[in-house]
Amino acid sequence: MSEVINRDRRLFLGAAAMSVAAVRLGMIDSAGAFAGTPDPNAAATTKAGAHSSFGALKQTVAGPLNVAYAEAGPAGGTAVLLLHGWPYDIHSFVDVAPLLAAKGYRVIVPHLRGYGPTRFLSSKTPRNGQPSAVAVDIIDLMDALKIQQAILAGFDWGARTADIIAALWPERCKALVSVSGYLIGSQESGKKPLPPNAELQWWYQFYFATERGRAGYEQYRKDFAKLIWQTASPKWNFDNATFERSAASFDNPDHVSIVIHNYRWRLGLADGERKYDDYEKRLAAAPVITVPTITMEGDANGAPHLEPGAYAKKFTGKYAHRTINGGIGHNLPQEAPQDFAKAVIDVGGLAP
Repeated sequence: MSEVINRDRRLFLGAAAMSVAAVRLGMIDSAGAFAGTPDPNAAATTKAGAHSSFGALKQTVAGPLNVAYAEAGPAGGTAVLLLHGWPYDIHSFVDVAPLLAAKGYRVIVPHLRGYGPTRFLSSKTPRNGQPSAVAVDIIDLMDALKIQQAILAGFDWGARTADIIAALWPERCKALVSVSGYLIGSQESGKKPLPPNAELQWWYQFYFATERGRAGYEQYRKDFAKLIWQTASPKWNFDNATFERSAASFDNPDHVSIVIHNYRWRLGLADGERKYDDYEKRLAAAPVITVPTITMEGDANGAPHLEPGAYAKKFTGKYAHRTINGGIGHNLPQEAPQDFAKAVIDVGGLAP
C-alpha cells in the first residue's frame, strides 16, 4: 500500500513540475482565478488561504432539499464530493477544489442541510439532523446530478456522512478520504459512558441536550462556532474574514434545529424518522468499509478523536493512514489543502 501511495506522490509532483514549466513557456495563463477558470498551475502553488470564494453557487432539487453547491472542473471528469462538518461550511474546501479541478476532477461541494443557501422544500419536513438522513441527502444529490459513483472526502460531519455512504452504498463510492477515520456510530453506542477527560471534550453535546443550550446556541451561534474553531484547531491562526465567510452559513433558518437535533439524537434524547430505521439498524452493527480509503489526522487536532490504530481494521479494502504534521487541527482541508487534495488524488489511484 505504501509503495502505491509513494508512486502516486512522485506522479503528482512530476505533474506539478510540468505545470510550472508550461507557465514559464507561456503555454498556460497563470492569472486564472478560482471564481472563474481554474488555474492549471494551482496544484503547484496553492497554499492555505490562497482563495476566498467559489464564485456563483448552483442550486438543484435533491430529495427534500434545494441544495446549494459549488462546482469546479470539467463535467466529464471523475466526480469528487467534498463534505464539510460542523461548525464549518463549504469554505473548508475553497483551496482544495481548485487543486482537484486543475487535475481534471469534477468537484462538487454542497452545503449540508441547515447550512448556507440550502433549504428544505417543505415547512412540514422534520428538521432532522440524524447521520443517516444527511447521508441520504448526498445520495439524492448524486442522483439529481446524475453522478453514479464518486470519490467522497470529508471531515467531521462530512467524514461521518462519507463513511456511511461507503458502508451502506459502496457501489456509489469509488474511494474514500475520511479525516479522523471511522466515525459511524449509533444511539446505542452513544449510551456508553467515557472516562471523565473524554466526556469533557464533548461538553457542547451535553450543553445542547438542554433548552438553555439550544437558546444559547441560537443567541450566540457565531461566538460558539469561533470557540469550537479555536479549541479544535489550537494552532490555526485564522483571521476574522476567514471565519466570517463560513459563519454566514449559520444564518440558515434551520441551522440551529439541525445541529441541536443531531447531538440530541446521538444521546438518544431525540427521535429520528422511521424511514431511516433500517439504515440506523445496519449502522449500529458497525459495518466494515470495503472501498479504497485513506484516513487522515492533523497532529494538533483538538477535537475528540481516536488514534488510527483503534479503527484501522474497520477498513478492509486498500487502506492507508496519514498524519499531517505542522500544527494541523480539526479543519484539515482548510488548514492543509495540498495534503488533503493529494489524498483524494492518491486514493482515486487505488480504486479499480
